[in-house]
Amino acid sequence: MDTPNNPGPPVFEATGTATDLNTQLTGLLELVAAGDQQAFAEFYALTSRRVFGMARRVLIDPDLSEDATQEVYIQVWQGAANFDRAAGTPLAWLMTIAHRRAIDRVRAVQAATDREARYGAASQDLDRDLVAEEADTNLEAEAVSRCLGTLTDTQRESVRLAYYGGLTYREVAEHLGAAVPTIKSRIRDGLLRLKTCLGVG
Repeated sequence: MDTPNNPGPPVFEATGTATDLNTQLTGLLELVAAGDQQAFAEFYALTSRRVFGMARRVLIDPDLSEDATQEVYIQVWQGAANFDRAAGTPLAWLMTIAHRRAIDRVRAVQAATDREARYGAASQDLDRDLVAEEADTNLEAEAVSRCLGTLTDTQRESVRLAYYGGLTYREVAEHLGAAVPTIKSRIRDGLLRLKTCLGVG
């Protein structure tokens, strides 16, 4: 199956509930697995902002972030058939791919640049990325889901929007109608509880 041309730069997505979006994305992935380029373009349009946001937080550099985003969608095109709805939602599957691609990029360039220092300085994202990386590489999806269930409703929603939704602290605050310091506190406390549950040091 040939890889379609890059659909274009990240775009803004249609609004709707997460359940509605995941249902739509599940159907689109089934079509993409069958080689439907129109479905692939629609999948890209609905998710690219989140993927680019994840890559940008990890990589900082916009050009590297665009490259990583394109690699993510090449993997989606080639591996859509590997999506297992029983293991999680399409967005969770996609953001896991995006995070791994971004981390791979960081590791590839850190020896030749000062990106490691800049990456380490981004403290508000490092804890979130550390938990995600450890969870992705060492734990099954069921364990992550179980540990998310130990959070309070407000912590869980804040963490989901920030990590899986690719939103900034300010965007999460606006979405939930809370102050930015409150959102930061919820995410920080939620990540600490996740670390304890997942056994991340």
